[in-house]
Amino acid sequence: MSLAPAGRFAPSPSADLHLGNLRTAVLAWLFARSTGRRFLLRVEDLDDRTFSEIGTRQVEDLAAIGLTWDEPPQWQTTHRKRYDAVIGDLLERGLLYECYCSRRDIAQAPQAPHAPEGAYPGTCRELTDTERETRRAETGRPPALRLRTDTFVGTVTDLVHGTYTGIVDDFVVRRGDGVPAYNLAVVVDDAESGVDQVVRGDDLLPSSPRQAYLARLLDYPEPIYAHVPLVLNEDGARLAKRDGAVTLAEIGVERALEQISVSLGWPALDLDGMLRRFDPARLPRHPWVYLPG
Repeated sequence: MSLAPAGRFAPSPSADLHLGNLRTAVLAWLFARSTGRRFLLRVEDLDDRTFSEIGTRQVEDLAAIGLTWDEPPQWQTTHRKRYDAVIGDLLERGLLYECYCSRRDIAQAPQAPHAPEGAYPGTCRELTDTERETRRAETGRPPALRLRTDTFVGTVTDLVHGTYTGIVDDFVVRRGDGVPAYNLAVVVDDAESGVDQVVRGDDLLPSSPRQAYLARLLDYPEPIYAHVPLVLNEDGARLAKRDGAVTLAEIGVERALEQISVSLGWPALDLDGMLRRFDPARLPRHPWVYLPG
């Protein structure tokens, strides 16, 4: 049975949500609810720099500002079997290869012919069995697994940015420590949950061509993307907890919703008021600069 279309918000529990995160969550909720989609919450806790207690607080903060979701929040660490199954399928299809490169190795390697700057240079792509054994002995660490792609770039259509073309190199799908990589986990989870609308910060726009490529490779539907502008501090840097009173515990629910509403070009509104006025075509296209006080 096919799932009803859905949007989602998927925070990583590495730190408490700040006003910028909450604004993006509200926008994801508005996009989903205004189009009759289900809204889902997923805690992306695969990384060892994340903490369950922070994830719990994030869920509580999102509920406190009035967001609602249609299923219990999902935690990525409960989905390891689904990622392993997809990785196993890609291995059987001959679409993955072992990579022993460190970040320094990649930075110092010559660029592959015709590859865009920043693309993985393909250092480990064609290693022989003997060369792999040598690299394994030299590095003394387990290899990552990279996807063997057949292109250097990909294009997606974004509701905020229009047509966007970015790198699609041989990206990592499983890290050397055995943890499924973000680009794989997010694609698999979205497909498994019926998510066909991905609203998130525009710092993640460069990852969308890779994810769209993998979705097509796995015969998943490609989602609709909307990458919304970030919130910046007064120095023009991405807002962070170090910028002062920016978490919900510090500014309070009423003040947070007021700030978010005003940042979107409306007077102070609650979520229902924002939903009644929501029009994606009229969203600000530039970052919002948050000034405390």
